[in-house]
Amino acid sequence: MSPKAVLGLAGALIVVLIVSSSVYIIPETHRGVLLRFGELIQTDIEAGLHFKVPVIDQVREFDVRVLTNDLPARQYLTIEKKPLDVDSYIAWRIQDVDQFYRATGGDELRAISLLQSRVDTGLRNEFGVRTMHEVVSGQRDELMEQLVARIDETVVNELGVKVLDIRVKAIELPQSVSENVYRRMRTEREKLAQEFRSRGRELAEGIRADADRQRTVVLAEAFATAEETRGEGDGQAARIYADAYSADEEFYRFYRSLTAYGQTFSNKGDILVIDSDSDFMRYFGDLQGQARN
Repeated sequence: MSPKAVLGLAGALIVVLIVSSSVYIIPETHRGVLLRFGELIQTDIEAGLHFKVPVIDQVREFDVRVLTNDLPARQYLTIEKKPLDVDSYIAWRIQDVDQFYRATGGDELRAISLLQSRVDTGLRNEFGVRTMHEVVSGQRDELMEQLVARIDETVVNELGVKVLDIRVKAIELPQSVSENVYRRMRTEREKLAQEFRSRGRELAEGIRADADRQRTVVLAEAFATAEETRGEGDGQAARIYADAYSADEEFYRFYRSLTAYGQTFSNKGDILVIDSDSDFMRYFGDLQGQARN
């Protein structure tokens, strides 16, 4: 290859390198800034093909899509001085590339750190003027809307970013507080159970006392009825005995003596010492019950 051809090829290569280093492309999802010797000379460069001075100029690109970042869990106090562990996240995007670069030096991590600090302060202030019920369920949406509006108004001017949303993913009681709450709930349930048991025992005593009273009444009425029936039976028996005695007095005396003999001599081991001439033994000598001479 001749020297002229080599020089021509080298010149063409240099031209290509110069042209390639002079052209840059900003993606559709990004915006850029142009620096010359570290000094900002052009900001908010739109997507597309652009030119710069090789070596002297430097291009920085920034993602202007919506970005979402989880915030570290923090503990906040409600107006009742009750601690809550809050887990949240923030959705934001770069709105003013010039201000964003001037405020953060183009460092996205620094921007996130500044946003987290402001959200943390905002949540602490909002939780501090509300009750636990309000921040858990009653006014959570209203709280988030007010917080987004307040922080967005501040960071747009300071950082050049727009806060689109701040959401609480979870609100929990600290472990120590949860244990106290569970203990208090257990105590309340045990107290309620004790009240039910006491009420049940009281009702049981009342039912038992009423049953005992009814039992006493029934037994008394039954005893009175039995005594009345027994009295009527004894009266009828007395009348029957009287009629039988008046019909044949001698037979009645003989029957009564036989009954007495049966009861007296029922046990073979008994020994009875009595005069054979006594009135009790009158029917042993004579069936007519005549006394012996």
